[in-house]
Amino acid sequence: MVGPADTVTVDGQPLPQAEPARLWRYNKPKGLVTSHKDPLGRKTVFEALPAKLPRVVSVGRLDINTEGLLLLTTDGALARHLELPSTGWVRRYRVRVHGRVTQEALDGLKQGVTIDGVNYGPVEATLERQQGTNQWLMLGLREGKNREVKRIAEHLGLTVNRLIRISFGPFALGDLAAGMVEEVKPKVIVDQLGEKLAAEFGLRRGHLDRQATRRR
Repeated sequence: MVGPADTVTVDGQPLPQAEPARLWRYNKPKGLVTSHKDPLGRKTVFEALPAKLPRVVSVGRLDINTEGLLLLTTDGALARHLELPSTGWVRRYRVRVHGRVTQEALDGLKQGVTIDGVNYGPVEATLERQQGTNQWLMLGLREGKNREVKRIAEHLGLTVNRLIRISFGPFALGDLAAGMVEEVKPKVIVDQLGEKLAAEFGLRRGHLDRQATRRR
């Protein structure tokens, strides 16, 4: 078995090493489909990205009307790893809903909930403020099942009219403007994944330190 530290040769010559994985934060605007091609002809996230970006894939998806943080990477294996609930990373959303709900009702989501036969894991939910006939909530969940936030809101008698993902695990939207992209520093990725796992995606701390030294 070939490990990440091994060198593969052909006729005595080392094969070119794969490029280390790269990761970006993207503030997805409302109205874009998280797909490389849409059969309905709607504009996609990847059509809206800056032309200078290499080919990337998304870490999970956001619905067409959902805004906020979408992670992008050059490495499909890294994307699949980051999507796994086993990472334990919380996805946080600011949610504007039409209707009324109490903090007591939101606290009932801490043990998870079953809706139409689908089990949803524990949800951290906080009532932030009232705005006319709407309320703003903060939801944190670890699974990211399809339309999970909207289904949970409907279960509580609420209608979602704005949904913004503000963080994905340790990566936060921050003040990144809508439609903007910012690369995550490789050292940050190594810190979050751990050196052993990061090495599987071509990210090694010693190599990164040497790169940083050369740039000084």
